Amino acid sequence: MSMHSGHWTQAASALQQSATPYAVATVIATAGSTPRNAGSKIVISEADTWDSIGGGQFEFLVVNRARELLRNGQDAQEVKLFPLAAEAGQCCGGSVAVLLEVFVPRPNSVAIFGAGHVAQALVKILAETPVSLEWIDSREGFFADVPHSMNLRCRVLVEPEQALATLPSGCQVLVLTHDHALDYRLVKALLENMRWSFVGLIGSETKSQRFRHRLQKDGVAPGRIEQLECPVGLPGVKGKRPMEVAVSIAAGVLSRLPGEQARENRGMSWKDMRDVLRQSSQPENLESD
Repeated sequence: MSMHSGHWTQAASALQQSATPYAVATVIATAGSTPRNAGSKIVISEADTWDSIGGGQFEFLVVNRARELLRNGQDAQEVKLFPLAAEAGQCCGGSVAVLLEVFVPRPNSVAIFGAGHVAQALVKILAETPVSLEWIDSREGFFADVPHSMNLRCRVLVEPEQALATLPSGCQVLVLTHDHALDYRLVKALLENMRWSFVGLIGSETKSQRFRHRLQKDGVAPGRIEQLECPVGLPGVKGKRPMEVAVSIAAGVLSRLPGEQARENRGMSWKDMRDVLRQSSQPENLESD
């Protein structure tokens, strides 16, 4: 286990982007002498923590409880009271009510290589959907008219293959570049390290057959080659205009997004939360050193 000093907001954003389950613990009420004020936060994953809510045995107990909730594998919320003297063995003698929120991100990342006409149209569609978009091209100036969206990141890389190392596992990858040689390098690298939920390549049936034959000659396993969708998009959409092709590809992307999991945990009842907060306001009832 390791502890990081980075701000909790940066940690939560990075964990969400990488689809790593995490918890946010927030001090929501204090009574008596406590190590940190209300509003203090810490982010907790299975292996790491970021920021702090005071350290010591109190923080240790909060982290352990958060990890118990994380192991359930579903979103959850809990308010828990920590009497510092009775439970944490700290000399402060106060009590702290902590809100624990568990987030289990569903993989919804999409990487698009290429910024041609089809990609431009596709990004306009996907920027309005609940996906995290990474858009990569080797050419300057092709992102000038991109839609403003919080879920879109544009990258200009002379060698677009460099982006593969930082893409999150489980994302859908679409290869839509202007260069057949680059298309092949990307597809070969993607299939050789198949940690993606989907790999799609734009092109004709002829291009598909040529690429598959070459991949086989270059030693890519047949099972991996079968995971490549080319031509990419829904076969029932016959139009060839950029927006028609983009709609076809976008429909496939959205159909593969994970559905919302059923959540039996509906959080604490209002009565239970009220009781916890009432206890946190009565330090005289707690044990002291």
